[in-house]
Amino acid sequence: MRGRIFSILLVLAVLLSAIGCSACGAGKLTLPPIDISVTKIPSMSKDFIRGVDISSVIALEQSGVIYKDREGNPQDIFVTLKSAGVNYIRVRIWNDPNDSQGNGYGGGTNDLAKAVEIGKRAAEQGMKLLVDFHYSDFWADPGKQMTPKAWSGMDVSQKESALYDFTKNSLAQLIENGADIGMVQIGNEINNGIAGVTTWPDMAKLLSSGSKAVREIAKSGKQKILIAIHFSNPETENRYSAYSFNLDRYEVDYDVFASSYYPYWHGTLENVTALLKNIADTYKKKVMIIETAYTYTLKDSDGHGNTISDPSDLGLYPASVQGQANFLRDVMAAVSGIGKAGIGVCYWEPAWIAVGPPSAIDNNKVIWEKYGSGWATSYAGEYDPEDAGVWYGGSAVDNQALFDADGKPLDSLYVFGYASQGNTVSRVIDAVKDTSLAVTIGEEIPWPETVEVTFNDGTREGKPVVWNEEEKAEIDALSAAEDNSAAGAHFVNGQTPDWSEPITCEVRLNPKNFVLNHSFEEEDMLPWKITYPEDGAECTDRQMKTADAYSGDWSLHYWAVGEVSFTMTQEFTGLPAGIYAVTAAIQGSNAKTDDRIRLFTQAGGNEKEVPVELKGWQEWQVPVISAIEVTDGALTIGFEVNGTPGSWGTIDDFYIYRID
Repeated sequence: MRGRIFSILLVLAVLLSAIGCSACGAGKLTLPPIDISVTKIPSMSKDFIRGVDISSVIALEQSGVIYKDREGNPQDIFVTLKSAGVNYIRVRIWNDPNDSQGNGYGGGTNDLAKAVEIGKRAAEQGMKLLVDFHYSDFWADPGKQMTPKAWSGMDVSQKESALYDFTKNSLAQLIENGADIGMVQIGNEINNGIAGVTTWPDMAKLLSSGSKAVREIAKSGKQKILIAIHFSNPETENRYSAYSFNLDRYEVDYDVFASSYYPYWHGTLENVTALLKNIADTYKKKVMIIETAYTYTLKDSDGHGNTISDPSDLGLYPASVQGQANFLRDVMAAVSGIGKAGIGVCYWEPAWIAVGPPSAIDNNKVIWEKYGSGWATSYAGEYDPEDAGVWYGGSAVDNQALFDADGKPLDSLYVFGYASQGNTVSRVIDAVKDTSLAVTIGEEIPWPETVEVTFNDGTREGKPVVWNEEEKAEIDALSAAEDNSAAGAHFVNGQTPDWSEPITCEVRLNPKNFVLNHSFEEEDMLPWKITYPEDGAECTDRQMKTADAYSGDWSLHYWAVGEVSFTMTQEFTGLPAGIYAVTAAIQGSNAKTDDRIRLFTQAGGNEKEVPVELKGWQEWQVPVISAIEVTDGALTIGFEVNGTPGSWGTIDDFYIYRID
C-alpha cells in the first residue's frame, strides 16, 4: 500500500512539474537582474495586457537583423519577449501592400501572410495575438484612411460586405495556422474615417460589419475575442467624448475603447486616463492604451532621421533607458489605476531597429527597398504619392525601440515583467536637463542658479550649477550693447555636482517685441482677430503640444478634413515712428501645391506680403517682411491661410521690432 501511494505521489509530482502549479509557486516569471529602478504597480491584475507591436519583425529578419539575448547570443525574439513578461503580440494587417509589379510598400509590408507567421510564432510562446486591421493597403492614421485598391469605386454597402469578408477570412486563416487571437481592432486610429469613408453613420456601418465578422469567428471557435475601436489625439478637448457618443448612438458592437498615447503630441498621461475612465464609467466599456512608445536615446542608428531627435521634442522623461523604463511603467500604472476596466498597454514597434549603421546608408537604402524594412519604399508612391512617395526610407523610431542597435534587449524591456514586483537599485542621477531662457536685448540676463536633475527612481530635484564665466560675460555684453544684430541663440556651458557631462544653457536674445501674446503661451487670445469666410468652418485653436510649437508649449493650430481658410491679424496703434521688420514661424503639411499661405503687413496704406511654402512637420519656415515704414503709429500684421483638403499646420512666435 505504501509503495502504491508513493507511486501515485511520484506521478502527481511529475504531472505538476510538467503543467505548472500556481499553489506551489510554479509558473512565476523568472526575470534576469537589471540595472534600472522599477517601482512596483500594486494594482496591476495578473491578466493585464502587456503587449508589443512587432509587425515589422519578419521584414527586419529578412534584412539581416539578428535579435539576441542579454549576453549577445542570437535568440528568437519571441522567446526574448516572453521571458521579459510580454503576453500579447500586436500585428497590423494591410489588404494589399504591394504595387502592380508585386513590389512591397515597406513598413514591414504587412499582409495576411506576415500576420499568419507572426501569430503562429507568438502562440508557440504562449502569447496571444492582437490583430490590427487597417482596412487600407498602407498606413492608416488620423491624417489618412485610404481605400484599399481592390475596394476602389465601391459604395458604402459594397464596402460593408468586402470588409466583413476580409475580416472573417483573415481571422479564419490566422486561427487555422495556430494563432491564439485575444483581440481584434476594427480599424486603426479612425479619427477621421475608415477605408475612405468619413461620415459617422457610414463609418458605423463598416465598424458594425467588422464586429459581426469577429463575433461569428469567436462563436464558431467557442473562444473569447475582444473587439477594440482605436482612436488618437486625446489632447483635443471633447474629441473622445464625441467618438464614444457616436459609437453608442449608432449602436456599434465593441468591447474596448482603445487610444494611442505618445507624450510628445498627446498631452498629459493624467488627461488621457481620465478620459478613458470617463468612457469606461459612462458606457461600461473596457479601455486601454493600444499604442505608445518613448525614446531611450536621441541618436540615430540607421541614417534615416528620427521622429524624435531633439531635447525640445521630449516629454517629461529623459532620453535614457531609465527614462524610457519609467515612462512605460507610469503608463501601465495609469491604465491599471483606472480599475478593472483598464485592461492593458501595448508598446509600438519596440523591435524596429537599424538594418545597418548610418555609415552604411547607401546599403541600408538597398535593403529597405528590397525587404520593406524601412517605413516605406519608393514603390509605395503608387498608392501614397504625397507622403510615402516623397519621404520613403528607413526607421524613424529606432531610438524608441526596446532593443539596442545590435539587437540586444534593453533593460527597459523587462519593465513588462518587473512592473508587478518592482526592482530596486541604488539611487543615482539619470539625466540633467539643459535649460534655456529668452531675454529682450538691453535687459539683464537672469542666469539660472539651479538645473533640474532626474534620478533613476523618476524623482526630480534642483541642483546648483556653475556656468562658464567667460561665456557668460560675452553674452552679458551683447545684451548690454542694445544692438539688435545680436538677436538669436547663444550658448553657455555649465557643471553640476555628481554629473560629469557638461550642461548647456541656451540664451535667446530677442529684439523688443510689440506683439501681444506673440507665442500663444497666454490664454488670452483677444489681441488676435481670426476670421473665416461666410461659408467656411472654424478650423483653428490654441494648442498645447511642445513638438508643434516653435518655442514654449503653445501655438495656433489649424486643420481641415475639407478645405481650410482663415485670416489672423493683430492691429497696433501708437508705435514709435520708424522702420520695422515683422517675422513669424509656421510649419505644416507639405506637397499641397494648391495651398496659398502668406504673411502680410499693412501700414500707411501700403501692404506687403511674403508667400510661404510649407515643407512638412517641424520643417519651420520663418518668413520676414522688412523695411516697413510706420509714420502714424498704425500697423496691422497677419497670416492668411487657404488650404486644400487635409491641410494642417501651426503658427507661432510673431515678432515686430524696430530696425531703425
